[in-house]
Amino acid sequence: MSTPKAVILDGDGIRRSLRRIAHEIIERQPDLERLTILGIVTRGVPLAQRLAQLLHELEGIAPPVIPLDVRGYRDDLPRSQAPPPALPADRVKDRPVLLVDDVLFNGRTARAAVDAVVAAGRPLLIQLAVLVDRGHRELPIRPDYVGKNVPTSRQEWVEVHLSEIDGEDSVRILERDGA
Repeated sequence: MSTPKAVILDGDGIRRSLRRIAHEIIERQPDLERLTILGIVTRGVPLAQRLAQLLHELEGIAPPVIPLDVRGYRDDLPRSQAPPPALPADRVKDRPVLLVDDVLFNGRTARAAVDAVVAAGRPLLIQLAVLVDRGHRELPIRPDYVGKNVPTSRQEWVEVHLSEIDGEDSVRILERDGA
């Protein structure tokens, strides 16, 4: 069980963070017209869609958004019997790729996403955008774009709610009971 500790982003905070990330992408991505955005399942997908919409509003460019399920590439989860899903090579090979996820913690999901991209073809560039970076990396992974840095203890948990999935937009810190 967990106890709510604090709301660190509300709906307006999430919108501001994503708008700032979109502006940073525009500034730092020279090949925006060829960009492919991969939303890491589950909450990375609506965040990726929101970023693509913002890029369209700001620059008139609508990059494709592809959901990416990385479970088959994880080294810390049981392997499923099904092979990992393949990404369309024409959307990855020789293109800049932006991975989007809700929370960056130990780096294992991001590493699995990189493995999935490389398995599809050699991209021009892989970047990572996250709504929340909570620290505690176990791998040498760092995000290129961050909505909010939230130093947490290992007894705390970051819970992201998005309207497309949860009916509301918020990011909360929870404390594990008994910790």
